[in-house]
Amino acid sequence: MERYSDLERGVISWAIDREIIPNSTPMAQGIKTLEEVTELLSATQRGFRGEMQDAYGDILVTLIVGSRLAGFELLDCLEHAYNVIKDRRGTLRSDGVFVKDA
Repeated sequence: MERYSDLERGVISWAIDREIIPNSTPMAQGIKTLEEVTELLSATQRGFRGEMQDAYGDILVTLIVGSRLAGFELLDCLEHAYNVIKDRRGTLRSDGVFVKDA
């Protein structure tokens, strides 16, 4: 966890130094996240692992910055999402559809 915290602090400092924080917006970072996800899908489809790794990292950067601009800590958002899904039961079918248990 310490490694992640150090990296998150580094991303925030980087964004402040470049005036992304406070001059960007959660919406602008959301759009940037979508661009990075599109790059991830393209790299995944082509099997380009180096580009996939870069895209995953870029997505995390945009999420860290966007959540901070929205007044959240990204780990708090993750914890909230986990608390919603942790007791969810079901299975992923071979066609990629998750079916929740009743």
